[in-house]
Amino acid sequence: MNDGEELEMSGFDARCTLMFDVAWQTLRSDPDLKLCEGLRLIEATRTAVSRLAPASMGLFESKVLPQMRSALMERFGLSELPTGNVN
Repeated sequence: MNDGEELEMSGFDARCTLMFDVAWQTLRSDPDLKLCEGLRLIEATRTAVSRLAPASMGLFESKVLPQMRSALMERFGLSELPTGNVN
């Protein structure tokens, strides 16, 4: 992924789109972001989508979630994300 790449947000309502944009910008460019915070941000975004737009969860999990995870992995130089609970 390069810095100019945008998150796939088509098919979501305005609330989700705004939330995705904020999360995406944080994952890509917050200089103080720690890995655990990025993981929590992704999970919080997933939880919010499940509450705000439950019908969009499939689309979120197939389009948005992989991009967010990939951005976080790239940022921290990981080949895969840690499993288990995030504190």
